[in-house]
Amino acid sequence: MAELTIGYARVSTDEQDLTAQRDALLAIGIHPDRIYVDHGLTGSDRNRPGLREALAACRAGDTFAVTKLDRLARSVLDAHQIANELAERGVKLNIGGSIHDPTDPMGKLLFNVLAMIAEFEGDLIRARTREGMKIAKAKGRLRGKQPKLSPRQEAHLVQLHAGGEHTMSEIAELFSVGRSTVYRALERARKKAGTADS
Repeated sequence: MAELTIGYARVSTDEQDLTAQRDALLAIGIHPDRIYVDHGLTGSDRNRPGLREALAACRAGDTFAVTKLDRLARSVLDAHQIANELAERGVKLNIGGSIHDPTDPMGKLLFNVLAMIAEFEGDLIRARTREGMKIAKAKGRLRGKQPKLSPRQEAHLVQLHAGGEHTMSEIAELFSVGRSTVYRALERARKKAGTADS
């Protein structure tokens, strides 16, 4: 079986665009069908459907590619776990066009430095966000995020999903929202149903 390169792209919010990451992955020769994505999910959240699918698609000898390490993980621990999992399965890691071998001492050092920088950048962003929210709250401008769907739309979305005739992607497209918004709406409905049953 021929060796493949599997691509992974992620953005933290539904408003962000994946085009630049997709283009960069296509530029290194990855087939569009082998690019897995997560929309509206942070790098600190390991429970990402696109990442799970991308890792599951990798076989020994394949290469797993991301444009930047922070697209894959936002903590040194998480980056190590993913890199170790790939190394154990004989999968190479391509970060921004450079192949990193976590089993090689120099590759390991470079990977550690990249992982620490990604974690540091994530911490800075979170600190700036908290600071910005504090200032906005003090000035009375923080109102909270407006929900993407009205309660009526959310109820309709849950009904469509329960009917089983539409995929997550189709439902997301129908309501002009990201798949993460659909997941959150379904999760809220499940919790509500669980509370009603108890």
